[in-house]
Amino acid sequence: MNLFRISWSNLKDKPLSSFLSGLLMTFGITIISLLLLLNKQLDDQFRKNIKGIDMVLGAKGSPLQLILSSIYQIDSPTGNIPLEEAEKLTRNPMIKTAIPLSMGDNYRSFRIVGTNKKYIDHFDASVGQGRLFQQDLETVIGSRVADVAGLKLGDTFSGSHGLDAEGDVHADTKYKVVGILSPSNTVVDQLILTPLSSVWAIHEHHDEHGEEHEHEEGEAHEHEEHEEAPREITSMLIQFRNPLGMMIARGINTNSKLQAALPNIEINRLFSLLGVGVETLRGLAVVIMLISGISVFVSLYNSLKERRYEMALMLSMGATRAQLFGMLLLEGLVLALIGFGLGILLSRVGLWLFSNSVSSEYHYNLAAFGILPEEWILLGVAVLIGLLAAALPALGVYRMNISRTLAED
Repeated sequence: MNLFRISWSNLKDKPLSSFLSGLLMTFGITIISLLLLLNKQLDDQFRKNIKGIDMVLGAKGSPLQLILSSIYQIDSPTGNIPLEEAEKLTRNPMIKTAIPLSMGDNYRSFRIVGTNKKYIDHFDASVGQGRLFQQDLETVIGSRVADVAGLKLGDTFSGSHGLDAEGDVHADTKYKVVGILSPSNTVVDQLILTPLSSVWAIHEHHDEHGEEHEHEEGEAHEHEEHEEAPREITSMLIQFRNPLGMMIARGINTNSKLQAALPNIEINRLFSLLGVGVETLRGLAVVIMLISGISVFVSLYNSLKERRYEMALMLSMGATRAQLFGMLLLEGLVLALIGFGLGILLSRVGLWLFSNSVSSEYHYNLAAFGILPEEWILLGVAVLIGLLAAALPALGVYRMNISRTLAED
């Protein structure tokens, strides 16, 4: 007797109830799997890019905004700060490295960042083609910039003012691509890197303060009458020599016009806020899976009542009660496995759609579709729910009176 074939036939005989049970299981697994995938992807990206950055020095404002804009390049900067003052604050012996960043322009929504070689080295990135920038208007581009924007070694391009593609184009000055970074799965993959002096040169030519002015001739005349303005940067990424360096942040926030933000604190706070929503969705998904189990139970319970004569007949023809019990368990198992398979598939589709959305706006790639260890646990939970839901009504097989059932029907 082929138990699997009989179980499958029984499920097909009740398509509506089988579909509902499988659908509920699929929805629950899809939500939990997608949350696991997104949590893993976002956590990896956030932790990888934050590694080795103990403090960010920038203009006063939201510390989280300063972190997001300077480390992850996904928000607007809080403003500019004088380079001289930033360098003075970072001469402290407890500071190991200080990497300056200057932002304000983009090319096709990819940010142009003025910095130095330390920034590339910090992310363990390497130049795959060409060489590192050496003078003004030379750029090294990330692998994603090369792929999406179609830039190659030797190409020239003009940046747009601001951090989105709609800004005014600096058409009279052009950058040149001298190097392309190898993929590193860090934020540098999506950046156009150039010396700090490039950013200063372009904005001094276009507008001393990096903003479009309406009275260009008057501004130019005024600039001639004044001394050259002090150099400014957007922020500075800082690494301490030891944990005692954390005390520097408090002193800067108290005694200077600049702001010192601590990435670990701000990102942990962000994840704790996101965690409330994630846990709520995860709880909802578990409830949906439990409802799916109840649906399987009701479906098989009703099926057992309707098939009592058929099962009594099978018992009279030589089938054992254990075989019938196993057949009903198999129906619950099949529904659980179908729900898990479809749930995993739909979660990948959801991740792909989310990744495309994030990629087009922030240029982050979150499309990693491998099976997570937690999803094998999820499979075990789904199978357990399916088997328990099937086992409860299936126990009725052992209480069945064969002669009475055959006589009643």
